[in-house]
Amino acid sequence: MVNKGDSVLEPGQQAPDFELNSNNGGTIRLSGLVGKPVVLYFYPKDDTPGCTIEANGFQRHLQAFEDAGAVVLGVSPDSVKSHCKFAEKYALAFHLLADEAHHVAESYGVWVEKKRCGRTYWGIQRATFLLDARGKITHLWHDVKPEGHPEEVLSALSGLTSSE
Repeated sequence: MVNKGDSVLEPGQQAPDFELNSNNGGTIRLSGLVGKPVVLYFYPKDDTPGCTIEANGFQRHLQAFEDAGAVVLGVSPDSVKSHCKFAEKYALAFHLLADEAHHVAESYGVWVEKKRCGRTYWGIQRATFLLDARGKITHLWHDVKPEGHPEEVLSALSGLTSSE
């Protein structure tokens, strides 16, 4: 387990491979996306205020991400069923991946101890990893503020794709 503020991954490192179930049916294996940049964003919970703002932002700019050749993947500990409801409610057209056992979140260093209202618990630290077409981390953001974040990632992606 990783404590808040500890980062086990850094730019330049290969992103840990994983395979998770998707709301769109089947599974997604990260290594199966080699050849495309990947926006991998971790969020705490479907259909909560901050997570909805962030997901809608990625959806609003999805065509620009796709035009840059990128795949957008959202990951949370929610179930596939929960992801399906969330995606349907907000017309989200990208994959939402179910990390119910939080193994992927742990491997990316975003499963952290949190405190809220005097209660301590473990959960997802909102974070985004931008991977190049070879699966290497080029940018990462921890403690993401949902408002405006997708635009920040898109800007970093455009710099990445223009330099490749």
